[in-house]
Amino acid sequence: MRVLVLATVLLLSGCSRGDAPREQAAGQAADSAASFVDRVWRVERSSSVAPGTIYVFLSEGTLLITSSNSKPMLGTWSNKNGELTMVEEGIPYRVQVLHLSPDQFRIRSHNPGEPVEITLVPVQPGA
Repeated sequence: MRVLVLATVLLLSGCSRGDAPREQAAGQAADSAASFVDRVWRVERSSSVAPGTIYVFLSEGTLLITSSNSKPMLGTWSNKNGELTMVEEGIPYRVQVLHLSPDQFRIRSHNPGEPVEITLVPVQPGA
């Protein structure tokens, strides 16, 4: 599973669709050295997403989501005018960045129904 995720990330990171999206929403409080882009993140806890699910936000706007119990999903993401949007299965969701540091990326996705909170932590090499 880890090999598949890393191989997919490496394969997709070579693709380019234009300028890299802005990483940080205007006015967001975050570690200035922190970035969620081009890193492999694992769901630590969530109100709706299974722990262990992997998220990768590639710099050219591709979003990869995968877990051990589902097929990998490709979507897109953008951060325009300070507004983060994730597009999953063709449906755009507005996303708030609640916390961003080198060790944690916490977001609230405004999906239909209740918003979904997700706490992501970086996947450590060899883990």
